Amino acid sequence: MTAFAQRLDAFFAELFRLDPVRATDVGMHDHDGRWPDLTEAGRQERLAFADRWSAELSAVSAAGLDLDEQVDRDLLLLELDALRFAETDLREDAWDPLGWVYLLGDGFFPLLAREFAPLGDRLASVADRCEGLPAVVHAARAALVGLPDRPVSRLHAETALKQLPGVADLVDEALAAARDGASEPAVAAVRPRLEASAAGAKAALTAFETHLRDAVLPASDGEGRLGARLFAGKLRHTLKIADPSPDRVLARAEREYAAVRAEMIRLARSLWPTWCPDRAAPSDDGILVRGVLDAIATQHPAEDDLLRACRAELARIEAFCREADLIGLPDEPLDIRWTPKFLAAFGGAMLIPPGPLDKGQRSFFAITHSPEDWTPEQVESSLRETNDRMIRLLTIHEAVPGHYLQGAYANTCPSLARAAFWSGVYAEGWAVYVTQVMMDVGYGADDPALMLSHWKFYLRAVINAIIDARIHGAAMTEDEAVALMVDGGFQEEAEARNKYLRARLSSTQLSTYFVGSMEHWSIEAERRRRLAAASGDPRAEATVVEHDLPGGLGATPGFVYRAHLEAIVGHSAPPTSLLRRLVLGPSS
Repeated sequence: MTAFAQRLDAFFAELFRLDPVRATDVGMHDHDGRWPDLTEAGRQERLAFADRWSAELSAVSAAGLDLDEQVDRDLLLLELDALRFAETDLREDAWDPLGWVYLLGDGFFPLLAREFAPLGDRLASVADRCEGLPAVVHAARAALVGLPDRPVSRLHAETALKQLPGVADLVDEALAAARDGASEPAVAAVRPRLEASAAGAKAALTAFETHLRDAVLPASDGEGRLGARLFAGKLRHTLKIADPSPDRVLARAEREYAAVRAEMIRLARSLWPTWCPDRAAPSDDGILVRGVLDAIATQHPAEDDLLRACRAELARIEAFCREADLIGLPDEPLDIRWTPKFLAAFGGAMLIPPGPLDKGQRSFFAITHSPEDWTPEQVESSLRETNDRMIRLLTIHEAVPGHYLQGAYANTCPSLARAAFWSGVYAEGWAVYVTQVMMDVGYGADDPALMLSHWKFYLRAVINAIIDARIHGAAMTEDEAVALMVDGGFQEEAEARNKYLRARLSSTQLSTYFVGSMEHWSIEAERRRRLAAASGDPRAEATVVEHDLPGGLGATPGFVYRAHLEAIVGHSAPPTSLLRRLVLGPSS
């Protein structure tokens, strides 16, 4: 073991002690019964950790490290800088009640959903965390008073109240598991302590709910918008690219928006006679595209059939990838299920992967059921958005060769730094990018309606970046955001209004899809140019022409998609600025 590797071990030992929930998520289970210290003293300890390790890692000379070690060192420095920003400038703990709900849910969910240890051991950790939960709630009550320039966000408080019962549901799930497994001696031994600690945890959750409803919510008046300065700072730490400025991202997204809409208009004009045969094609481009998409949207499963539809589509997509020899498929188990209640605010679909150190554990491709208080009209609007063709695209994005496949490859990478600090820009960008790759190599080529749906799906990623920047940096209103999504992006109104709320709840996350896909296409184009130059054909490099729309790069001497894609996913999920160095060389 090198001296640098030894220091990394010391770094992660301290990090996981300070952040036990992250440790559990990664698959390091020495701290499964603990919570982080979320008092002011705990915050100061984390800041001291960041300062001390930033100084030590900055002093390490790159000359004594190999490329992987250099990337890991630079990744840790980026993350320590982001930790310092979160604990000093952003301070979401003081104005975002929903973040506390996510913390509580994340403390229990992996212990119940992952079979990384015998049930008795995992329930013992649940009991430990139940015993420690009142202290977390106490810290939350002390922190959730807002800041001088940032009151508690009312939307975050309202959403936290809706999702907090999902944490109690997880505690009940643990109790049910203890009852069902009572024949196991270890489970029977921990059950009395679990039941007692669960009662205390649920009482603390009830008290926290009362506090949120009676004290925090009435005093809240913030909208959850970051404002231009904080949004720019958070975006820099989220993207970790050469030029992360909101103005640059917004300008690129607006150019892409125009190009994608033009392609959708072209496709819709050719599809109109097939999908709207009883009507003359309208002269208004927006009505034209909407008319074809509305007809396509009528083909959708019933809500209770969504999981079955995704499972069937996954089998067809995997068969296509094998036949095209696009990329090797993983063997790790994938469970398609409904989204846990405490995560439902994100809506739509999501991939919940196992911890990178939890080898052989299941990933969850989660589909969000419509809220119980929705009207039949709202449910139908949502299902029209999740129609048959969108299900095909969602399954590519979330499962194969999207998030699930990428996560399975990432878990084979030996870098603990990249396992603990995976990049959302890389991961979300990969899923958007590889969906276009699937189209380029012929998936669904016999279904032109799928291509129109694909561009609508991609346009959603583009608009995500636009509304993210405008909501947090320019006070975009709900009506303006919904109009852009519905009239500009051809989305259903229910989906658009839900996305507006999500944008306010999850600043900068919505930008990762578009920015990440652009980064992946940039890396592919550069690799094609280098392979073309190395081919010896003086004309080959000129064949790598990037278009207004992503993809469609055609054939390049020496470039094979399987080799390229497996090279990209083989390095885990580092920021794309570091991925460039791993794939293209240290000087990139």
